[in-house]
Amino acid sequence: MPAGSSSKRERQYEHIKKSAEDRGESTKRAKEIAARTVNKERARSGESKTASKTSTRDPKSAPQRGGQRSHSGAEGPTKDQLYEEAKKRNIHGRSTMTKQQLENALGR
Repeated sequence: MPAGSSSKRERQYEHIKKSAEDRGESTKRAKEIAARTVNKERARSGESKTASKTSTRDPKSAPQRGGQRSHSGAEGPTKDQLYEEAKKRNIHGRSTMTKQQLENALGR
C-alpha cells in the first residue's frame, strides 16, 4: 500500500489479498490483485494524485462489476469456454457449432 493510505484502504487491501489467497492465488499474485483493486478504488474516490481514464470513467466499481470482464480478452472467451457454457445450458447441436454459432446460441 502507498504511504499515507487510510486505515480503511489498508483493511480493504488485506481483505482482498486474503480472499485471493483463499481462492488459491499465490501470495505474489494476491498482493498484486489487492493493490490494483485498492488503487483503482482510491482513484475513483479522488484519493490519489493521478488516475487513468478507465479508473475514473468506469461506470461500475470492481466489486459492483463482480468479474463481469473476466476471461474476455481481445477476442472474448475461447470456443472451449463457450462450448462448456453451452453444455451447462444443454444447448442442442453444440458439438458441431462454430465459435460464432456458440456465441449466438448463448446470446452473446
